[in-house]
Amino acid sequence: MNKIAATEPPLAEGESLRPAAAEQNEGDGQGFALPARRRSELLRAAKKRGAITVAELAEEFAVSLDTIRRDLDYLAGRGLLIRTHGGAVAVDGFLERDAPYTQRLNARAAEKARIGRAAAALINDGETLIVNGGSTARAFAAALGERRRLTIVTNNLGLPSEVPESVARSIYLLGGHVRQELQVTIGAVGFPQAGPITADTAILGVGGISIEGLSTTMLEEAAMMAAMISAARRTVVIADAAKFGAAVFAHIAPLDRIDTIVTDEPPPPDLAAAVEAAGVVVIVAK
Repeated sequence: MNKIAATEPPLAEGESLRPAAAEQNEGDGQGFALPARRRSELLRAAKKRGAITVAELAEEFAVSLDTIRRDLDYLAGRGLLIRTHGGAVAVDGFLERDAPYTQRLNARAAEKARIGRAAAALINDGETLIVNGGSTARAFAAALGERRRLTIVTNNLGLPSEVPESVARSIYLLGGHVRQELQVTIGAVGFPQAGPITADTAILGVGGISIEGLSTTMLEEAAMMAAMISAARRTVVIADAAKFGAAVFAHIAPLDRIDTIVTDEPPPPDLAAAVEAAGVVVIVAK
């Protein structure tokens, strides 16, 4: 594997270019033993890839696993990365929950558009879909232009306006508590006059995908998404690579409850192994 080229970054406040004693003999001769330089390159890698793992970084930088863990802890402690099980993700990987809605909608737009198109290609004419909230779900809806006679059930307040007019036979909006900052409703997966529903496919955006399964940042939303999975014959998760390795607040379901992940980059090795063991198909949108 090619090493990441070193550049000379500015020092963090209070940090010396002298390596720590435990790190003085580590490195590949290109200066990666210098903590400030190495940490700058770690940040660069996280921003480029979205998610990074300890094992991969230790090999790339020719240092120990413990050294990389210390680096990631250092950067996370300063708010520059978000630590996950076995690695870290770029801070903007969690932009969707912390930023204003219009900013979330525009973040990583090209990646979401690719994911949306790849997920739309999995849908057949005449299907009934359950689609949850999030900007990637809106990109999926906008990519459904070649489908016909779909029935769409969603809690995504912005999704109906994204569906091309010729696509849907019916669109139903789930009721409940309106979360304006997220542009979703939170409530039961069903309708008072009809009771529970059944769908062909659930299309779900999530907050994190780890070896423990799917997760999101809001407890009530996790329960609703679990109900969506239970109501559908198959589940397709749409998520960019920044979600890989992240286990956020509320657990939704284990990996073996889903059928397909559509993403923009392959998962890191440990997650890829867990996904394969669970029988989940990964589609990388190019």
